[in-house]
Amino acid sequence: MKRIVQALAILVIIGLAASMLVAEGQKEGDQKVVGIAMPTQSSQRWIQDGGNMKDILEERGYKVDLQYAEDNIDAQVNQLENMIVKGADVLVIASIDGESLTNVLEKAAAQDIPVIAYDRLIRNSPHVSYYATFDNFLVGVLQGDYIVESLGLKEGKGPYNIEIFAGSPDDNNAYFFFNGAMSKLQPYIDKGQLVIRSGQTEFDQVATLRWDGATAQQRMDNILTAHYSGANVDAVLSPYDGISIGILSSLKSVGYGSSKPMPVVTGQDAELPSVKSILAGEQAQTVFKDTRVLAQRAADMVDAVLQGKKAEVNDTKTYDNGVKVVPSYLEQPVSVDKSNWEEALIATGYYTKDMF
Repeated sequence: MKRIVQALAILVIIGLAASMLVAEGQKEGDQKVVGIAMPTQSSQRWIQDGGNMKDILEERGYKVDLQYAEDNIDAQVNQLENMIVKGADVLVIASIDGESLTNVLEKAAAQDIPVIAYDRLIRNSPHVSYYATFDNFLVGVLQGDYIVESLGLKEGKGPYNIEIFAGSPDDNNAYFFFNGAMSKLQPYIDKGQLVIRSGQTEFDQVATLRWDGATAQQRMDNILTAHYSGANVDAVLSPYDGISIGILSSLKSVGYGSSKPMPVVTGQDAELPSVKSILAGEQAQTVFKDTRVLAQRAADMVDAVLQGKKAEVNDTKTYDNGVKVVPSYLEQPVSVDKSNWEEALIATGYYTKDMF
């Protein structure tokens, strides 16, 4: 009798264990998968964006497939195709080239996989559910305003020499940054208070493919050689910190910051090397976009689309991708320089003081 009881007990334990395994398998099977496609790990901000989103989504119970394509368009397309094949339930995409994903998004739509564009608008596709980004026109406005205020243009000072840099032509945001900045600078160019000695004023002339700092440095070298042998640059509109670092390298190579005063150089993303450059008196300003906030916003959109609900948006007019106006949520950027860097970056916990 004792043996029978023991045998029954063992059977019960085995049955319970099997039930637990089945339950666990069902739980894992029910776990939604979020595919996140980021452009590159060569920029600090994209590493933070991807990491922040992954952490938030995993805390909410999702399985996350995070991939970086290192600015290779074909690689990003392949990564997205693999995510679709492996059964992703939703895709969050920061595109390398906003016009190169039409075909792969058709494949996602065929599998009823919703798509959220992250910080960079995906163009020429109806299959974009939402767009999470910052107010990109305002980013440019903050950069332009900083130059205007630093040079005292409102008080009628000048003329000053300025050179203009823009972002990558395959990134829709680059046009918003450029247009926002020029909305502030163009009136002073028209008045003659700002002079562009290179004559390079149109977006196509000043764009920087892939936001590459080395490309910006070479262009700045050429401008200085051709147009500034007997004059100084007083300001440089730079749309992004990585570009700013390249520009500063060019300027320093011909004596700016030592024998010549450093121009007012703007930036964006509050990347660590640029914040250190600001504290060293080189780069003047950057625009801080808190990637933690944007990651949270994208995660909220993921929740909404997977629950069949409408995501919260605050802009339904601005971001026309060529096929549709994509419902968007625009987070607010902050201008940062020596006067407020601790308040903006340390007090918020984005960086710690010992990093400087």
